[in-house]
Amino acid sequence: MVAPVALSGSDDDSAKRRQIVKGARTVFLEQGFDGASMGEIARAAGVSKGTLYVYFADKNALFCEIMEQESVAQGMLAFEFSPDLDVETSLKVFGAAYIKLLCDPRGASAIRTVMAIAERMPDVGRHYYERVIANSLGKFTRYLQQQVQAGALQIEDCHLAASQFTKLCQATLFLPYIFQTTGAPSPEHIAEVVDSATRMFLAAYRKKPGN
Repeated sequence: MVAPVALSGSDDDSAKRRQIVKGARTVFLEQGFDGASMGEIARAAGVSKGTLYVYFADKNALFCEIMEQESVAQGMLAFEFSPDLDVETSLKVFGAAYIKLLCDPRGASAIRTVMAIAERMPDVGRHYYERVIANSLGKFTRYLQQQVQAGALQIEDCHLAASQFTKLCQATLFLPYIFQTTGAPSPEHIAEVVDSATRMFLAAYRKKPGN
């Protein structure tokens, strides 16, 4: 990944950097990575190209900075499991929160952009996946392991089971939205799909009496 140019920290530097990143984010969203130019970014940010290059070596560095901010912001939204909820309720709450994370307009724009350039900039794709998707999946896997130890679930591979559940929750919701064939799913539609996913998951993995 291309690293941004490091500057001596000051309030003015931080404010200017935020100004540039904000302008770049607008240009990337409107024109895509390939269509964006440093000249357009400088105009959108209200700075000269000379100033822009002081802070960022090229548009790759700028894009990496934006994706880093997006991944941190979304990674912070990763779900925390409450010990006060039963397994069925926890699955439903997590499933709904996970889909809302994936189908958030800002997050979806970041995912589309990363998907478009991941082949050319694989570090960006890997970094985003690890910070956002894998972060949520890892917490869910650990929750399932705890429930297996508590005797509520019977699962041999909790990572696989976690992946299966998240994919069940995505059914009819994520791909149509990410490819812009539909708008963001309504809470009612999300609840319907997640409820179905929960029933299927528990039918396979709820511990049976006597086992």
